[in-house]
Amino acid sequence: MNFDEFKKQLMQDAEFKKAYDDLEPEYEIIRAMIDGRSELNLSQQELAQRTGINQAHISRLESGNYNPSLKFLKRVAAGLGKEVHISFK
Repeated sequence: MNFDEFKKQLMQDAEFKKAYDDLEPEYEIIRAMIDGRSELNLSQQELAQRTGINQAHISRLESGNYNPSLKFLKRVAAGLGKEVHISFK
């Protein structure tokens, strides 16, 4: 069984699906940050230098172990040449 098949099987469980869906906004932030760094070929250390944020904090966010403030996200976005946009759906 590959990962996609396994995930599809797990998503049939309502409790698992709710927990997975509840984490989606956090993963969107992480993906956007990693994708932004990749587009610019930046290491975490290089992004840290651009933003004045400690590299360890960037690493913690990318690993999902940090709950960033809006101010933090705006600094990261600026370092990537981007803006933060928030929406409620």
